[in-house]
Amino acid sequence: MAAGPGATSDTGPAAGAGEEAGEHVKPFTPEKAKEIIMSLEQPAVFCNMVFDWPAQHWTAEHLSEVLPGKRIRFRMGLKSTDTAPQFETACSYAEATLEEFLTWNCGQPHISGPFRDYDHSKFWAYADYKYFVNLFEDKTDIFQDVMWSDFGFPGRNGRESTLWIGSLGAHTPCHLDSYGCNLVFQVQGRKRWHLFPPEDTPFLYPTRIPYEESSVFSKVNVVNPDLKRFPQFRKARRHMVTLSPGQVLFVPRHWWHYVESIDPVTVSVNSWIELEEDHQARVEEAITRTLVCALKTAEDPHNTRAWLNPTEVEETSHEVNCRYLNGAVSAFFDHYRTSKVIEMQALRTNGEELNVHNHMEVGQTGRQNLTLETVKQEAASPFGPDLVPVIQSPEEAPSERGGIFESDGKDFVGKDGEHFGKLHNTKRQRRMSRSENAIVEQVASHGTTAPSQTLISTDDLLDCLVNPQQVKGSQK
Repeated sequence: MAAGPGATSDTGPAAGAGEEAGEHVKPFTPEKAKEIIMSLEQPAVFCNMVFDWPAQHWTAEHLSEVLPGKRIRFRMGLKSTDTAPQFETACSYAEATLEEFLTWNCGQPHISGPFRDYDHSKFWAYADYKYFVNLFEDKTDIFQDVMWSDFGFPGRNGRESTLWIGSLGAHTPCHLDSYGCNLVFQVQGRKRWHLFPPEDTPFLYPTRIPYEESSVFSKVNVVNPDLKRFPQFRKARRHMVTLSPGQVLFVPRHWWHYVESIDPVTVSVNSWIELEEDHQARVEEAITRTLVCALKTAEDPHNTRAWLNPTEVEETSHEVNCRYLNGAVSAFFDHYRTSKVIEMQALRTNGEELNVHNHMEVGQTGRQNLTLETVKQEAASPFGPDLVPVIQSPEEAPSERGGIFESDGKDFVGKDGEHFGKLHNTKRQRRMSRSENAIVEQVASHGTTAPSQTLISTDDLLDCLVNPQQVKGSQK
Protein backbone atom coordinates (compact mmCIF):
# COMPACT_ATOMS: atom_id res chain seq x y z
CA MET A 1 0.00 0.00 0.00
CA ALA A 2 1.61 3.26 -1.10
CA ALA A 3 1.13 6.76 0.20
CA GLY A 4 0.98 9.59 -2.29
CA PRO A 5 -0.90 12.84 -2.76
CA GLY A 6 -4.31 12.18 -1.25
CA ALA A 7 -3.55 8.51 -0.69
CA THR A 8 -3.47 8.61 3.07
CA SER A 9 -6.53 10.82 3.21
CA ASP A 10 -8.34 7.58 2.43
CA THR A 11 -6.53 5.68 5.16
CA GLY A 12 -7.66 7.59 8.22
CA PRO A 13 -8.45 6.25 11.66
CA ALA A 14 -11.22 4.03 10.28
CA ALA A 15 -8.95 2.15 7.90
CA GLY A 16 -7.28 -0.32 10.23
CA ALA A 17 -8.39 -3.88 10.80
CA GLY A 18 -8.97 -3.29 14.51
CA GLU A 19 -11.37 -0.44 13.85
CA GLU A 20 -13.25 -2.37 11.16
CA ALA A 21 -13.87 -5.11 13.67
CA GLY A 22 -15.24 -2.56 16.11
CA GLU A 23 -12.38 -3.26 18.52
CA HIS A 24 -10.36 -0.43 19.98
CA VAL A 25 -7.07 -2.29 19.76
CA LYS A 26 -3.97 -0.49 18.54
CA PRO A 27 -2.09 -2.22 15.71
CA PHE A 28 1.33 -1.85 17.37
CA THR A 29 2.45 -2.22 20.94
CA PRO A 30 4.62 0.62 22.25
CA GLU A 31 7.65 -1.66 22.03
CA LYS A 32 6.95 -2.58 18.40
CA ALA A 33 6.22 1.03 17.43
CA LYS A 34 9.54 2.17 18.90
CA GLU A 35 11.36 -0.67 17.18
CA ILE A 36 9.95 0.50 13.85
CA ILE A 37 10.78 4.14 14.53
CA MET A 38 14.35 3.42 15.56
CA SER A 39 15.07 1.19 12.55
CA LEU A 40 13.05 2.64 9.67
CA GLU A 41 14.89 4.96 7.28
CA GLN A 42 12.00 6.05 5.08
CA PRO A 43 8.98 8.16 6.08
CA ALA A 44 5.82 6.29 7.01
CA VAL A 45 2.33 7.05 8.30
CA PHE A 46 0.96 5.33 11.41
CA CYS A 47 -2.80 4.82 11.44
CA ASN A 48 -5.12 3.88 14.31
CA MET A 49 -2.60 4.72 17.02
CA VAL A 50 -4.15 7.87 18.54
CA PHE A 51 -7.91 7.26 18.52
CA ASP A 52 -8.02 7.42 22.33
CA TRP A 53 -5.81 10.51 22.73
CA PRO A 54 -7.70 13.44 24.30
CA ALA A 55 -5.66 15.69 21.97
CA GLN A 56 -7.58 14.38 18.96
CA HIS A 57 -10.27 16.93 19.88
CA TRP A 58 -7.86 19.86 19.80
CA THR A 59 -9.43 21.82 16.98
CA ALA A 60 -8.59 25.50 16.68
CA GLU A 61 -12.07 26.30 18.02
CA HIS A 62 -11.51 24.09 21.07
CA LEU A 63 -8.09 25.58 21.73
CA SER A 64 -9.51 29.11 21.52
CA GLU A 65 -11.77 28.17 24.45
CA VAL A 66 -8.88 26.59 26.36
CA LEU A 67 -6.71 29.67 25.80
CA PRO A 68 -9.14 32.63 26.04
CA GLY A 69 -7.35 35.94 25.62
CA LYS A 70 -3.96 34.24 25.11
CA ARG A 71 -1.99 36.21 22.52
CA ILE A 72 0.01 34.08 20.11
CA ARG A 73 2.52 35.15 17.49
CA PHE A 74 1.38 34.36 13.94
CA ARG A 75 3.74 34.40 10.98
CA MET A 76 2.09 36.18 8.05
CA GLY A 77 3.05 35.13 4.53
CA LEU A 78 1.92 35.96 1.03
CA LYS A 79 -0.06 33.53 -1.08
CA SER A 80 2.39 33.95 -3.94
CA THR A 81 3.77 31.84 -6.78
CA ASP A 82 7.30 33.23 -6.55
CA THR A 83 10.18 30.87 -7.30
CA ALA A 84 12.10 32.10 -4.24
CA PRO A 85 11.41 30.43 -0.88
CA GLN A 86 9.42 32.51 1.57
CA PHE A 87 11.80 32.38 4.52
CA GLU A 88 10.72 33.49 7.97
CA THR A 89 13.05 36.49 7.77
CA ALA A 90 10.92 37.81 4.89
CA CYS A 91 7.59 37.40 6.72
CA SER A 92 5.76 39.84 8.95
CA TYR A 93 4.19 38.91 12.28
CA ALA A 94 0.95 39.53 14.18
CA GLU A 95 0.17 38.99 17.86
CA ALA A 96 -3.40 37.71 18.13
CA THR A 97 -5.70 35.37 20.01
CA LEU A 98 -7.02 32.20 18.42
CA GLU A 99 -10.48 33.74 18.43
CA GLU A 100 -9.19 36.70 16.40
CA PHE A 101 -7.43 34.29 14.04
CA LEU A 102 -10.63 32.30 13.46
CA THR A 103 -12.62 35.51 12.81
CA TRP A 104 -10.04 36.70 10.26
CA ASN A 105 -9.89 33.26 8.69
CA CYS A 106 -13.59 33.45 7.84
CA GLY A 107 -12.65 36.00 5.20
CA GLN A 108 -14.86 38.79 6.48
CA PRO A 109 -13.90 42.16 4.92
CA HIS A 110 -12.94 45.24 6.93
CA ILE A 111 -12.15 43.52 10.21
CA SER A 112 -10.37 45.31 13.02
CA GLY A 113 -7.68 44.04 15.32
CA PRO A 114 -4.23 42.59 14.69
CA PHE A 115 -5.12 41.15 11.27
CA ARG A 116 -6.63 44.35 9.85
CA ASP A 117 -3.63 44.97 7.55
CA TYR A 118 -3.69 41.45 6.09
CA ASP A 119 -6.16 40.75 3.29
CA HIS A 120 -7.29 37.15 3.82
CA SER A 121 -7.33 36.56 0.07
CA LYS A 122 -3.62 37.49 -0.17
CA PHE A 123 -2.12 36.27 3.11
CA TRP A 124 -1.88 33.13 5.18
CA ALA A 125 -1.25 32.93 8.94
CA TYR A 126 0.82 30.36 10.80
CA ALA A 127 1.30 29.93 14.55
CA ASP A 128 4.27 27.58 14.28
CA TYR A 129 6.82 26.15 16.71
CA LYS A 130 4.60 26.87 19.73
CA TYR A 131 6.07 24.93 22.65
CA PHE A 132 3.47 23.53 25.02
CA VAL A 133 5.43 24.60 28.10
CA ASN A 134 5.14 28.23 26.98
CA LEU A 135 1.63 28.06 25.56
CA PHE A 136 -0.02 26.16 28.41
CA GLU A 137 2.24 27.37 31.22
CA ASP A 138 -0.66 27.66 33.69
CA LYS A 139 -2.56 24.61 32.38
CA THR A 140 0.01 21.84 32.70
CA ASP A 141 -2.64 19.12 33.08
CA ILE A 142 -3.23 19.40 29.34
CA PHE A 143 0.22 17.88 28.71
CA GLN A 144 -1.29 14.47 29.42
CA ASP A 145 -3.62 14.79 26.40
CA VAL A 146 -0.67 13.85 24.17
CA MET A 147 0.59 10.29 24.77
CA TRP A 148 3.80 9.59 22.91
CA SER A 149 4.22 6.66 25.30
CA ASP A 150 2.03 4.73 22.82
CA PHE A 151 5.00 4.90 20.44
CA GLY A 152 7.43 3.48 22.98
CA PHE A 153 8.59 6.67 24.69
CA PRO A 154 7.30 6.44 28.28
CA GLY A 155 6.83 9.73 30.06
CA ARG A 156 6.90 11.75 26.84
CA ASN A 157 3.79 13.90 26.42
CA GLY A 158 2.84 17.48 25.62
CA ARG A 159 5.72 18.82 27.68
CA GLU A 160 8.09 17.67 24.92
CA SER A 161 5.80 18.75 22.07
CA THR A 162 5.09 21.75 19.87
CA LEU A 163 1.80 22.99 18.41
CA TRP A 164 1.19 24.25 14.86
CA ILE A 165 -1.96 26.13 13.79
CA GLY A 166 -2.31 27.52 10.27
CA SER A 167 -4.64 28.76 7.57
CA LEU A 168 -4.84 27.60 3.95
CA GLY A 169 -1.47 28.05 2.25
CA ALA A 170 0.58 28.34 5.45
CA HIS A 171 3.83 26.48 4.99
CA THR A 172 7.30 25.78 6.27
CA PRO A 173 10.19 26.31 3.80
CA CYS A 174 12.06 23.18 2.76
CA HIS A 175 14.64 22.24 5.38
CA LEU A 176 16.17 19.38 7.30
CA ASP A 177 16.44 19.07 11.08
CA SER A 178 19.95 18.52 12.43
CA TYR A 179 18.70 16.75 15.55
CA GLY A 180 16.59 13.65 16.06
CA CYS A 181 13.71 12.19 14.13
CA ASN A 182 10.18 13.56 14.08
CA LEU A 183 6.70 12.29 14.98
CA VAL A 184 3.83 14.47 13.73
CA PHE A 185 0.21 14.00 14.85
CA GLN A 186 -2.35 15.61 12.55
CA VAL A 187 -5.32 16.88 14.58
CA GLN A 188 -7.41 19.10 12.27
CA GLY A 189 -7.35 19.65 8.51
CA ARG A 190 -4.82 18.18 6.11
CA LYS A 191 -1.21 18.97 5.40
CA ARG A 192 0.78 18.01 2.34
CA TRP A 193 4.36 16.91 2.97
CA HIS A 194 7.07 17.04 0.31
CA LEU A 195 10.02 14.95 1.51
CA PHE A 196 13.47 14.28 0.06
CA PRO A 197 16.03 11.70 1.30
CA PRO A 198 19.33 12.77 2.90
CA GLU A 199 21.25 11.45 -0.10
CA ASP A 200 19.67 14.21 -2.21
CA THR A 201 21.18 17.01 -0.13
CA PRO A 202 23.46 18.29 -2.97
CA PHE A 203 20.39 18.71 -5.18
CA LEU A 204 18.52 20.80 -2.58
CA TYR A 205 21.20 23.56 -2.56
CA PRO A 206 21.51 23.75 1.26
CA THR A 207 22.24 27.01 3.04
CA ARG A 208 22.62 28.24 6.63
CA ILE A 209 21.16 31.64 5.81
CA PRO A 210 18.75 32.37 7.37
CA TYR A 211 20.46 30.86 10.37
CA GLU A 212 18.50 28.74 12.82
CA GLU A 213 20.09 26.24 15.15
CA SER A 214 19.22 22.69 14.09
CA SER A 215 17.71 23.72 10.73
CA VAL A 216 19.43 23.63 7.34
CA PHE A 217 17.32 25.38 4.70
CA SER A 218 17.11 24.77 0.96
CA LYS A 219 17.51 27.64 -1.51
CA VAL A 220 14.89 25.99 -3.69
CA ASN A 221 11.17 26.65 -3.56
CA VAL A 222 10.32 22.98 -4.05
CA VAL A 223 6.71 23.62 -5.10
CA ASN A 224 7.75 26.18 -7.74
CA PRO A 225 11.46 25.65 -8.43
CA ASP A 226 13.67 27.90 -10.53
CA LEU A 227 15.32 25.15 -12.56
CA LYS A 228 17.54 27.57 -14.47
CA ARG A 229 19.15 28.70 -11.25
CA PHE A 230 19.01 25.28 -9.55
CA PRO A 231 19.27 22.70 -12.35
CA GLN A 232 20.46 19.90 -10.05
CA PHE A 233 17.07 19.96 -8.30
CA ARG A 234 15.73 17.91 -11.21
CA LYS A 235 17.54 14.95 -9.69
CA ALA A 236 15.91 15.28 -6.27
CA ARG A 237 13.52 12.42 -5.49
CA ARG A 238 10.33 13.90 -4.12
CA HIS A 239 8.21 11.78 -1.77
CA MET A 240 4.73 13.17 -1.13
CA VAL A 241 2.01 12.37 1.35
CA THR A 242 -1.16 14.11 2.49
CA LEU A 243 -1.50 13.73 6.24
CA SER A 244 -5.08 13.58 7.52
CA PRO A 245 -6.56 13.92 11.03
CA GLY A 246 -5.85 10.91 13.22
CA GLN A 247 -2.64 9.97 11.44
CA VAL A 248 0.94 10.22 12.70
CA LEU A 249 3.81 10.79 10.29
CA PHE A 250 7.28 9.49 11.07
CA VAL A 251 10.07 11.60 9.52
CA PRO A 252 13.50 9.91 9.77
CA ARG A 253 16.67 11.79 10.65
CA HIS A 254 17.91 14.33 8.08
CA TRP A 255 15.02 13.92 5.64
CA TRP A 256 14.27 17.24 3.93
CA HIS A 257 10.67 18.41 4.18
CA TYR A 258 8.41 21.19 2.96
CA VAL A 259 5.01 21.25 4.68
CA GLU A 260 1.90 23.11 3.49
CA SER A 261 -1.63 23.46 4.85
CA ILE A 262 -4.22 22.50 2.24
CA ASP A 263 -7.39 23.04 4.31
CA PRO A 264 -8.85 26.28 5.74
CA VAL A 265 -7.59 25.44 9.25
CA THR A 266 -4.92 22.94 10.26
CA VAL A 267 -3.72 21.86 13.68
CA SER A 268 -0.71 19.58 14.26
CA VAL A 269 1.29 18.37 17.24
CA ASN A 270 4.85 17.10 16.91
CA SER A 271 7.73 15.85 19.01
CA TRP A 272 11.39 15.50 18.03
CA ILE A 273 12.81 12.22 19.29
CA GLU A 274 16.42 12.38 20.49
CA LEU A 275 18.93 10.07 18.82
CA GLU A 276 22.45 8.90 19.63
CA GLU A 277 23.83 10.96 16.73
CA ASP A 278 22.55 14.17 18.32
CA HIS A 279 25.51 14.41 20.70
CA GLN A 280 27.95 14.96 17.85
CA ALA A 281 25.43 17.03 15.89
CA ARG A 282 25.22 19.52 18.76
CA VAL A 283 28.96 20.11 18.56
CA GLU A 284 28.70 20.62 14.80
CA GLU A 285 25.81 23.04 15.28
CA ALA A 286 27.74 24.99 17.91
CA ILE A 287 30.67 25.37 15.50
CA THR A 288 28.30 26.47 12.75
CA ARG A 289 26.61 29.00 15.02
CA THR A 290 29.97 30.50 16.03
CA LEU A 291 31.13 30.85 12.43
CA VAL A 292 27.83 32.17 11.05
CA CYS A 293 27.45 34.80 13.76
CA ALA A 294 31.10 35.90 13.54
CA LEU A 295 31.10 36.32 9.76
CA LYS A 296 27.64 37.85 9.39
CA THR A 297 28.09 40.23 12.32
CA ALA A 298 31.41 41.41 10.90
CA GLU A 299 29.71 42.03 7.57
CA ASP A 300 26.84 44.06 9.05
CA PRO A 301 26.76 44.34 12.85
CA HIS A 302 23.49 46.29 12.92
CA ASN A 303 21.22 44.14 10.76
CA THR A 304 20.91 40.67 12.27
CA ARG A 305 17.27 40.41 11.22
CA ALA A 306 18.37 39.93 7.60
CA TRP A 307 20.14 36.65 8.36
CA LEU A 308 19.06 35.47 11.82
CA ASN A 309 15.81 33.53 11.91
CA PRO A 310 13.17 35.10 14.22
CA THR A 311 13.10 31.83 16.20
CA GLU A 312 16.65 32.57 17.40
CA VAL A 313 16.13 34.74 20.47
CA GLU A 314 19.35 34.04 22.36
CA GLU A 315 22.30 36.44 22.37
CA THR A 316 24.66 35.91 19.43
CA SER A 317 27.87 37.46 20.78
CA HIS A 318 31.12 35.60 20.16
CA GLU A 319 31.65 35.13 23.90
CA VAL A 320 28.25 33.48 24.34
CA ASN A 321 28.73 31.31 21.27
CA CYS A 322 32.16 30.10 22.43
CA ARG A 323 30.70 29.25 25.83
CA TYR A 324 27.93 27.31 24.10
CA LEU A 325 30.49 25.48 21.94
CA ASN A 326 32.60 24.48 24.94
CA GLY A 327 29.50 23.22 26.71
CA ALA A 328 28.54 21.10 23.69
CA VAL A 329 32.04 19.62 23.44
CA SER A 330 32.12 18.80 27.17
CA ALA A 331 28.69 17.17 26.99
CA PHE A 332 29.81 15.11 23.99
CA PHE A 333 32.90 13.76 25.78
CA ASP A 334 30.91 13.07 28.95
CA HIS A 335 28.43 11.05 26.93
CA TYR A 336 31.24 9.29 25.05
CA ARG A 337 32.93 8.20 28.27
CA THR A 338 29.65 7.00 29.77
CA SER A 339 28.66 5.08 26.66
CA LYS A 340 32.07 3.39 26.53
CA VAL A 341 31.65 2.10 30.09
CA ILE A 342 28.20 0.74 29.26
CA GLU A 343 29.54 -0.82 26.06
CA MET A 344 32.33 -2.61 27.92
CA GLN A 345 29.89 -3.93 30.51
CA ALA A 346 27.63 -5.21 27.73
CA LEU A 347 30.55 -6.91 25.99
CA ARG A 348 31.52 -8.73 29.19
CA THR A 349 27.93 -9.84 29.73
CA ASN A 350 27.56 -10.99 26.13
CA GLY A 351 30.85 -12.86 26.35
CA GLU A 352 29.61 -14.86 29.31
CA GLU A 353 26.34 -15.63 27.52
CA LEU A 354 28.28 -16.66 24.41
CA ASN A 355 30.28 -19.25 26.38
CA VAL A 356 27.03 -20.80 27.60
CA HIS A 357 25.51 -20.91 24.11
CA ASN A 358 28.62 -22.52 22.65
CA HIS A 359 27.73 -25.68 24.59
CA MET A 360 24.36 -26.06 22.88
CA GLU A 361 23.72 -29.22 20.92
CA VAL A 362 24.02 -29.03 17.13
CA GLY A 363 20.33 -29.78 16.67
CA GLN A 364 19.36 -26.97 19.00
CA THR A 365 21.70 -24.56 17.20
CA GLY A 366 20.17 -25.45 13.87
CA ARG A 367 16.68 -24.88 15.14
CA GLN A 368 17.76 -21.58 16.69
CA ASN A 369 19.29 -20.33 13.43
CA LEU A 370 16.14 -21.32 11.58
CA THR A 371 14.02 -19.42 14.09
CA LEU A 372 16.22 -16.32 13.84
CA GLU A 373 16.02 -16.40 10.05
CA THR A 374 12.25 -16.70 10.20
CA VAL A 375 12.01 -13.74 12.59
CA LYS A 376 14.30 -11.69 10.33
CA GLN A 377 12.14 -12.40 7.29
CA GLU A 378 8.97 -11.50 9.17
CA ALA A 379 10.55 -8.24 10.34
CA ALA A 380 11.71 -7.30 6.85
CA SER A 381 8.51 -5.47 5.95
CA PRO A 382 6.49 -3.83 8.74
CA PHE A 383 4.17 -2.11 6.27
CA GLY A 384 0.46 -2.77 6.01
CA PRO A 385 -2.87 -0.96 6.46
CA ASP A 386 -1.70 0.58 9.75
CA LEU A 387 1.80 1.60 8.64
CA VAL A 388 1.85 3.18 5.20
CA PRO A 389 5.22 3.95 3.55
CA VAL A 390 5.71 7.32 1.90
CA ILE A 391 7.09 6.53 -1.53
CA GLN A 392 8.56 8.53 -4.37
CA SER A 393 6.10 10.80 -6.12
CA PRO A 394 4.80 9.49 -9.49
CA GLU A 395 5.86 12.77 -11.11
CA GLU A 396 9.48 11.68 -10.70
CA ALA A 397 10.59 9.35 -13.49
CA PRO A 398 12.45 6.37 -11.95
CA SER A 399 14.42 5.86 -15.19
CA GLU A 400 16.03 9.27 -14.73
CA ARG A 401 17.19 8.21 -11.27
CA GLY A 402 18.85 5.02 -12.43
CA GLY A 403 16.36 2.97 -10.43
CA ILE A 404 17.79 4.13 -7.10
CA PHE A 405 15.33 4.08 -4.19
CA GLU A 406 12.43 2.90 -6.35
CA SER A 407 9.66 1.67 -4.11
CA ASP A 408 6.34 -0.05 -4.51
CA GLY A 409 5.65 0.26 -0.79
CA LYS A 410 7.16 -3.15 0.01
CA ASP A 411 10.76 -2.14 0.65
CA PHE A 412 12.17 -1.71 4.13
CA VAL A 413 15.43 0.07 4.77
CA GLY A 414 17.19 -0.73 8.03
CA LYS A 415 19.63 1.56 9.81
CA ASP A 416 22.40 -0.98 9.47
CA GLY A 417 22.36 -0.47 5.70
CA GLU A 418 20.66 -3.79 4.99
CA HIS A 419 17.98 -3.57 2.31
CA PHE A 420 15.09 -5.86 1.59
CA GLY A 421 13.01 -6.09 -1.56
CA LYS A 422 14.39 -4.24 -4.59
CA LEU A 423 17.13 -2.31 -2.83
CA HIS A 424 20.58 -3.90 -3.09
CA ASN A 425 23.11 -1.07 -2.81
CA THR A 426 24.24 -0.04 0.64
CA LYS A 427 23.28 3.34 2.03
CA ARG A 428 26.90 4.52 1.82
CA GLN A 429 27.15 3.48 -1.86
CA ARG A 430 23.98 5.37 -2.69
CA ARG A 431 25.21 8.50 -0.94
CA MET A 432 28.68 8.34 -2.50
CA SER A 433 27.49 7.77 -6.04
CA ARG A 434 24.85 10.50 -5.99
CA SER A 435 27.13 13.08 -4.34
CA GLU A 436 30.05 12.30 -6.64
CA ASN A 437 27.83 12.55 -9.70
CA ALA A 438 26.59 15.94 -8.52
CA ILE A 439 30.14 17.23 -8.13
CA VAL A 440 31.28 15.88 -11.51
CA GLU A 441 28.27 17.33 -13.33
CA GLN A 442 28.60 20.70 -11.63
CA VAL A 443 32.29 20.90 -12.56
CA ALA A 444 31.59 19.77 -16.12
CA SER A 445 28.85 22.33 -16.59
CA HIS A 446 31.30 25.14 -15.78
CA GLY A 447 34.61 23.66 -16.89
CA THR A 448 34.48 24.87 -20.49
CA THR A 449 34.20 28.54 -19.61
CA ALA A 450 36.61 30.99 -18.02
CA PRO A 451 36.39 31.31 -14.22
CA SER A 452 33.62 33.63 -13.11
CA GLN A 453 34.65 37.09 -11.92
CA THR A 454 31.70 37.17 -9.50
CA LEU A 455 32.86 37.89 -5.97
CA ILE A 456 32.18 35.16 -3.45
CA SER A 457 29.84 36.55 -0.82
CA THR A 458 29.75 35.74 2.87
CA ASP A 459 26.66 33.63 2.26
CA ASP A 460 28.50 31.66 -0.45
CA LEU A 461 31.31 31.04 2.00
CA LEU A 462 28.89 29.85 4.66
CA ASP A 463 27.27 27.46 2.18
CA CYS A 464 30.52 25.50 2.35
CA LEU A 465 29.58 24.49 5.87
CA VAL A 466 26.86 22.19 4.57
CA ASN A 467 27.92 21.48 0.98
CA PRO A 468 31.48 22.43 -0.06
CA GLN A 469 30.86 21.93 -3.80
CA GLN A 470 27.80 24.18 -3.74
CA VAL A 471 29.65 27.47 -4.36
CA LYS A 472 31.33 26.03 -7.41
CA GLY A 473 28.12 24.53 -8.71
CA SER A 474 25.91 27.57 -8.26
CA GLN A 475 28.08 30.30 -9.79
CA LYS A 476 26.59 31.87 -12.88
